[in-house]
Amino acid sequence: MTGISDLKQRWEKAQATKTQTFWACAACVAATIAIGFTWGGWVTGGTASEMATRAATEARSQLAADVCVERFAKGPDATAQLAALKNSDTWKRDSFIEAGGWATLAGMDKPVDGAASLCAQALLTEQAKTAS
Repeated sequence: MTGISDLKQRWEKAQATKTQTFWACAACVAATIAIGFTWGGWVTGGTASEMATRAATEARSQLAADVCVERFAKGPDATAQLAALKNSDTWKRDSFIEAGGWATLAGMDKPVDGAASLCAQALLTEQAKTAS
């Protein structure tokens, strides 16, 4: 047993070659990239740009919908308009809001995309909360 060294002695004598060191580094880089993009939440520049554009569009629609709800509620015939909105078909509610001009912000020619739908949902949800 004198010729067989124990694990500690073999570990101390071990020395990686340049090739082993290179491939170990390359494997670490590949693993870091794979883990970063799958679980780390990393995205490419194009995906980040799409996400930012989508977030801006949704925020614009939500803001316009909030203004729409406020303008709708402050209207002189809000109760009658709300009843008409509730009685209209679900696929016509966007058109009803757009025709009333509540989803069109000041200085704009046409309503903000998606605002009429969000406005109608908010109005009906608010009305349901008040009824119960």
